[in-house]
Amino acid sequence: MTRSYSALSLFKEGLAGQVGWEPAWRSPEPKARYDAIVIGGGGHGLATAYYLAKNHGIANVALLEKGWIGGGNTGRNTTVVRSNYFYPESAAIYGLAHSLYKGLSADLNYNIMLSQRGVLTLAHSENGLETAARTLNAIQVNGIDSELLSLEEVKRLVPIYNWGPDARYPVFGGTIQRSGGTARHDAVAWGYARAASRLGVDIIQNCEITDFIIEGGRCRGVATTRGTMRAERTGMAVAGHSSVLAGKAGFRLPVNSYALQACVSEPVKPILDTVVISPDTGVYVSQSDKGEMVIGGALDRIPSYGQRGNLPVLEGVLAGMLDMFPVLGQLKLMRQWAGIVDVVPDSSPIIGETPLPGLFINCGWGTGGFKAIPAGGTLLAHLLATGKHHDISRPFDLDRFTTGRLIDEAAGSGIAH
Repeated sequence: MTRSYSALSLFKEGLAGQVGWEPAWRSPEPKARYDAIVIGGGGHGLATAYYLAKNHGIANVALLEKGWIGGGNTGRNTTVVRSNYFYPESAAIYGLAHSLYKGLSADLNYNIMLSQRGVLTLAHSENGLETAARTLNAIQVNGIDSELLSLEEVKRLVPIYNWGPDARYPVFGGTIQRSGGTARHDAVAWGYARAASRLGVDIIQNCEITDFIIEGGRCRGVATTRGTMRAERTGMAVAGHSSVLAGKAGFRLPVNSYALQACVSEPVKPILDTVVISPDTGVYVSQSDKGEMVIGGALDRIPSYGQRGNLPVLEGVLAGMLDMFPVLGQLKLMRQWAGIVDVVPDSSPIIGETPLPGLFINCGWGTGGFKAIPAGGTLLAHLLATGKHHDISRPFDLDRFTTGRLIDEAAGSGIAH
């Protein structure tokens, strides 16, 4: 069976009728006991399982997914990758993810289609430009690449924007992180799943958690629809459903779950070669490698687990997009969806041990989960392997909500969230 992807292996399998490939990942029957259990088959859970095996040599791991691999938020986002956050703690965690993304295709032997086309945030007033410049200074102090652009520089970068004198959202300049961009969301999930499986991780799909096994005041494993599995260390990375599983474990989280909607148009020839974010409209737009215009917006502030979203929010997103890019008005929409994001009071993630000893959590990424996948997996794996925080994850422990040491990134994503 052919395991590694390369030009030579593709050529050989082409001559042989493509029958020699091994499955991308194994689907074994669950075992009764593991060294660690990871709940959640999205990007963060898969990355956690992979880094447990790669970085810490713990391969006897069960990765449990209620549905199918990558069927949750990892496959329901707008694929943006960036690290230009305001606070040093945020810059460290998103910076770690950003650096890992750059080498992820080679690391996983799987093309995640990383495109560092830049992420441009517009300023729509003189006050907005002044605020952008002040934010830029903090981002640069954090060691993150970011630049201030003049109006003329933005015009050259985005010629299809509405530059007319009657534009509802005129542009005065902007900031750009040129190393930012996009990555293929399902490729990230599949790449991590394949790499983790090759290292010995058991990927178990269609496996819903029904309860936690609690003995002596400690989490000792989980009861599932596919049987009971025991481990002394359990990690949970289930995004918008974190509160649901926390309830089963007997504690509450400061998390609200909302639908974040997006849509894509029919494909067209290349007309936009950067990601454009408008804080005033709450809309962000990019063009995929297939030519589709990928359009996202702000949260629907009604708590929900509905992955389809609703029409009023979609109408608001498209209205903002058309104010920015009237040239796109004749395009047909091809798909629309919603991901269920987990938002906490300071809009920063939660990483650490839960009130139930032996159960560790990675959640609260809100709209920033996809761009943080490599860091979230690295840090949760470190917690599971050592029982201790990594220096980067320590500020994001649950105890910050009792000490008041919040990391308020409410405007960190550049949109209202």
